[in-house]
Parts: sequence; structure tokens; C-alpha cells
Amino acid sequence: MKSESLRIALAQVNLLVGDVGGNAARVIHSSADASALGADLVVFPELTLAGYPPEDLLFHRGFHRQVDRALKRCAKLKNSAALLVGFPEYTDYGIYNTVAWIEGGAERARYRKACLPNYGVFDEQRYFVRGGTPCVLEHRGIKIGVLICEDIWQEALAKAARTAGAELLIVTNASPYEQGKQASRESVLRARAVENVLPVVYVNLVGGQDELVFDGQSVVIDATGEVAHRSSAFVECLDYIDFVRVASGTIVPARLGKIAEPQDDTAEIYQALVLGVRDYVGKHRFPGVVLGLSGGIDSALTLAIAVDALGAECVQAVMMPSRYTSQLSLDEAAMQAVRLGVKYSVIPIKDMFDATIGALREDFAGREPDTTEENIQSRCRMQLLMGISNKTGRMLLTTGNKSEMAVGYATLYGDMAGGFAPIKDCSKLVVYRLAAYRNAVARAAGEAPMIPVKVIERPPSAELRHDQRDTDSLPPYEVLDPILEAFIEHDLSVDEIIARGFDRTTVGRVLDLVKRNEYKRRQAPPGVRVSRRGFGRDWRYPITSGYRR
Repeated sequence: MKSESLRIALAQVNLLVGDVGGNAARVIHSSADASALGADLVVFPELTLAGYPPEDLLFHRGFHRQVDRALKRCAKLKNSAALLVGFPEYTDYGIYNTVAWIEGGAERARYRKACLPNYGVFDEQRYFVRGGTPCVLEHRGIKIGVLICEDIWQEALAKAARTAGAELLIVTNASPYEQGKQASRESVLRARAVENVLPVVYVNLVGGQDELVFDGQSVVIDATGEVAHRSSAFVECLDYIDFVRVASGTIVPARLGKIAEPQDDTAEIYQALVLGVRDYVGKHRFPGVVLGLSGGIDSALTLAIAVDALGAECVQAVMMPSRYTSQLSLDEAAMQAVRLGVKYSVIPIKDMFDATIGALREDFAGREPDTTEENIQSRCRMQLLMGISNKTGRMLLTTGNKSEMAVGYATLYGDMAGGFAPIKDCSKLVVYRLAAYRNAVARAAGEAPMIPVKVIERPPSAELRHDQRDTDSLPPYEVLDPILEAFIEHDLSVDEIIARGFDRTTVGRVLDLVKRNEYKRRQAPPGVRVSRRGFGRDWRYPITSGYRR
């Protein structure tokens, strides 16, 4: 007689897109570990063998062959535990986003994803064809229905699995992080669990992939909608949960271990940035990073993130003062660099700037100084930073925030130059929140602030001319950032934004700046996406446009 209890291992793993052999090795290693601890079934994330998102690698014949070989390798496993492994399935009808059930050294069944998201950062209809036939398998006396990621957001697909006999739903996922995403996921999972009176096991990918960060937070919801298990955020783990059939005949989870508590938005964003930097640098095999440390809050926060992500020994900071750099900037930058223990250089740009202006003297004759001279300072700094990057192999981190990227308050081929932009999707107000959060963490640990308090408290300035303030060119960030959020993340019109209490002239000016500077954003490096809509995969505005607000 079959036992009607089931131990499921939730393999919340960090994979590398395109490393098919390495990803298969992770499956084999994790499944062996899980089997040793008594797991009956090991569940891996969506498209495990390919990594997510594989994008146009899917069209490459060599990639196809590697996936086929890796799947056969996994299918030969004869662990005591069965496996659910995601992979791209190539057929005469197209490519499917598929999960394979592997048991006893053979493939037992496949489920093909039915709902292919084609919004935001998702572009699955470019690559995959729809599946959708319900897949329900019995294992250790329990009937299990399988779904993939977006499928669980559709009532009909969970219901179809229930109708086909499922007593437990398992969902494999590659769901990227954005602020508030876990609460949204769990709301949907609760709804599906309660509607179908079934527990739901949700296993999510973790790790950074280009601008996306996957936060894990795999979760189990019981048939009443209560959380029975939640894995930690932003870390790899192999967690276990038991299911048993009770006297009423229903399947219920028996929680093993603790339920990881949700963190507040600011803490989650900071961890997402750290993981995004760590994986981008590590997966590209850079030996470390270099960045310009100006004495402002953006570069100070970026330095703290880099140190938390990589360790001080892998980080170099460079102060490049001009005639406009304040003593406060010099002092606070040096203090932070020493406190964090990073390699620190001071390279004045006065001679470079003077030489450049001298070379352009005839072409500039008769023209008053303007932002041109400010931009030249920024590009002088870029030359130094890129030189250090090239010579040492360290990747250059840019330090610009989302507010600046939105309105073009940044220099093309100057402070925008670099390989990765950690805070690219963080508005200025979020930058202040993150700085306060990181200092609070340090304070709680009995440590000195990671980000100098004077840097946080000073009025923001690019220091490219005498007594410059950001508010000389932009509205206060308390005004600017809510307008940008309304337009960028919620697509509100001018009238709708004005209805929120903003001045029409200010709104019009800000939105004109956003549209006018699309050409700059197209040339910016990638950065970690943490908001509902960042300047990356989910932002596709035309550079050349006749649209008027």
C-alpha cells in the first residue's frame, strides 16, 4: 500500500543563463542532497536548465543541443527523490516552456506552460508556443498538479488541474523582484488555494541576471490560504516541507522549520541591489569594481552597496576633485573610504580640464561658459575611471539614480559611462531611504555609519560650478520624484498628475525632460530593476517622436 505522506524539497537556486551544463550539475547536486535528507520530490525553478530569461539564445542550434543533452543527463538520475525540472522543449511546432517530471532514471511526464506573459519585462510570446493540457501525477499516494509561473495567476488553469484530480498544486517560477511583489504573489496564491481548496507549493528562482534580480521567497500556502512555509529572500536554499493526508482525506502541509518574516520595502530593495551587483560582477568574472566617489550621497550609497556585495578588497574608489569640489566632499569621501577599507585614490582633474579647454579655445571663442564646461569636467573623470578599469580589469560602476536618468541630469560619455549602474532604478528619495536604512543596520550592529551623516544632510549638488545645487536645474526631489513615478510607473497623463496636486507648468516641464532625454537612457549601462517599471526591458519609448503632451 502506498504511503500518503510526501516530503518536498524546494530548490531555490541561483542559476546562470546559458550555462546549461553548469545548471544541470546544480540539479544533480541539489537532488542528491535532497534525497539524502529524505525528500520524495525536488522542485526546481522555471527553465532551470536554460536559466531565465534565455532570450534569443533559444534560437541557437548549439543551445538546443546542449539543452537536449542536459535533460537526458538529468533523466538518468536514480535518486530516491523524483524531480521537477524546467527546460525549453524544442518541437516541430515551436518551443515550449516546459517542466519535466523525472523519476527512477526516466522521464515520466511533461507539462507545457499555458499562459505566456508578454508585458513589462516579459517577452515570452516571442519565443514560446502555448501548452496548457493539465498535468496531474500521483506520487506516494498524492495527486499533484503542475503549473508554471504565470499559469497560477489564471483561475481557469488551477481549476483545470483540480478538475483533473489534483490534491496539491506545485508551481515552478522565475518571478523577478520588484517593490511589493511578494505580497502580490501571496495574494494570488491564497486566492488559488482557497478557490480550489488545495495547498500550493511555489518555488522561485533566486539571483541576479543582467538588470533583473530574482528574490526567491519560495512559499507554501495551505488550503485555507495561510502561509505554511516561506523561504528566505535573496539567498539560495534547499528547504523541505512535509505533506500528509489527514482523516478527512485532504492533503495538508506539516511545516518544517520557520517561516521567514517579510522585510520592509527599503530592506528588500537594498538586498536586491547587493545581490544584483554581486551576481553581475561575479557571473562576468570581473576581479572587482572601481567607482568615482564624489562626496555626494549617490556615490556614497553605491560604494556601500559594492562593499556589501563584493567585500572591501574588491572595491576601489577614486576622488577626482576640481576647483569646485568642496572641502566637505573631500573630507567625507576620504573618511568613508577609510572606514570601509577600500582602496582609495585622489586624482585632481584641474590640469586635464585646463588642457581640454585650451585645446578648444579657438572653437569656443566668443561663447560664454555654460553646461559644456560642466560636461567636460565629467568626461575628464570618465577618462580616468575607464583608464583604471582597463588597466586593472575592474568593472566601472556608475552612480546615477533614476531621477537623474529620467530628466537627463547626467553627462553622456561622462558620469553615465560604465559597465553597471546599481542605483539606476532608485529615485533620489529612495536613495535617501536606502542610506538611512544602511546606517541603521550599522548602528544596530554597533558599527559606525557606512554613509557619512554630513553627506546625507547636505543639499545635493553635482559640484560642476560655483555654489551649484540640484534645485538650480530641477524641482525639489519631493516634487520631482512623485511626478516621475506617476508618469513612468503608472502612465498617468498631465491632467491626472496635476489632479494629484502638482503645478501644470512644473509637470509639463518634467515630462518634456523625460521625453527629450530618451537618447541618453538608451546609451546608459544596465542597472538593477527594483520598481514597477525601470529604464530597461520594460521601457520602450521611441527616441524620435512627434508626440506632444
